[in-house]
Amino acid sequence: MTGGPFVDVRVLDLTGLGPGPYCAMLLGDLGADVIRVERPGSGRFSEPEKFIPHRSRRSVVIDLTTTAGVELVLRLVDGADVLLEGNRPGVMERLGLGPDVCRDRNDRLVYARLTGWGQDGPLSGDVGHDINYLSTVGALGRFKRDGERPMFPLNLAADYGGGGAVMAFGIAAALFERSVSGRGQVIDSAMIDGVAGQLAMPLAHLAMGRLAPAGSNFYDSGAHYYEVYETADHRFLAVGALEPKFYAVALRLLGLGERTDLPAQNDRSGWPTMKELFASTIAQRTLAEWAEVFEGQEACVTPVLELEEALTHPHALAHGTYVEHDGVVQPGVAPRFSRTPGELGRVPPAVGQHTDEVLRELGCDATEIARLRADGTVA
Repeated sequence: MTGGPFVDVRVLDLTGLGPGPYCAMLLGDLGADVIRVERPGSGRFSEPEKFIPHRSRRSVVIDLTTTAGVELVLRLVDGADVLLEGNRPGVMERLGLGPDVCRDRNDRLVYARLTGWGQDGPLSGDVGHDINYLSTVGALGRFKRDGERPMFPLNLAADYGGGGAVMAFGIAAALFERSVSGRGQVIDSAMIDGVAGQLAMPLAHLAMGRLAPAGSNFYDSGAHYYEVYETADHRFLAVGALEPKFYAVALRLLGLGERTDLPAQNDRSGWPTMKELFASTIAQRTLAEWAEVFEGQEACVTPVLELEEALTHPHALAHGTYVEHDGVVQPGVAPRFSRTPGELGRVPPAVGQHTDEVLRELGCDATEIARLRADGTVA
């Protein structure tokens, strides 16, 4: 078997931006036939083939405000395994494409609802983005150093981690359960829930009375041995020497291993002094010099690379972390399977690029396609 573990799965992607397309990308990379249903006039970019989150799928344009358009989507539902939508609660029902309608037609359908706030609760109908979900669920307030304002981690933690990735996991779980029961189900995947799951360790520390204010814990820049330091050439070095054996190597390579006047690694009272010592020491050499010092050493100390540099890092090249596909450097397929590996096939499509192709698969002839185009149902 080739083509990925989802090779026989058809997914209807009715999402907008961010987490939905990323979820669909994960499924498509692993073999699913993903059909992205877009609105008329939803053109994205002058070079859509370079918008990586839209890879591994086909694109059709259907006007869901028309009865004929809704009927076309329902015909797609008849042969689909998954419907993925990212609208606010109630929108799909008003369109006539809610889970009850769709699953009445196809009881095997996994109806996946991906939102920021979830399907219920006082905020369920509110607008929001990654930064808002992080701030409300308690994560954003932890992304800061002591005395500084919080800094959001791009749109990775809520949109991609707590949103798209968690939803892809949920879809995989629902498809597995369907293989036993023969029936689909509805998934309510909220980004706030996905982010809350990623807060398991801070919450454990809170429960044990060990959670210090943000920026004061060993993993959030409180400790000197888990921090980012500026080098002589104004670049940065990442130090993650948590374990005592790695910390000892880091001290030795920083030239501090022979000092007997240093506080113990986890003596919190000594962290500020040690942080100043680490900072002044690392500031004496360039990033390239420190990279050479720590190369091949078990110290958990690495250079902070710009994205352009990371693309050509020797390990990334050898491991295939980034690959070039159709002239665009992008992340490779993850995770990797020994027997049913995924692959990069379809490049990100232009909006509506596959409309006629998909309509023909539904049994529409040339006359019907021409009529649907003429009345604006498809484009």
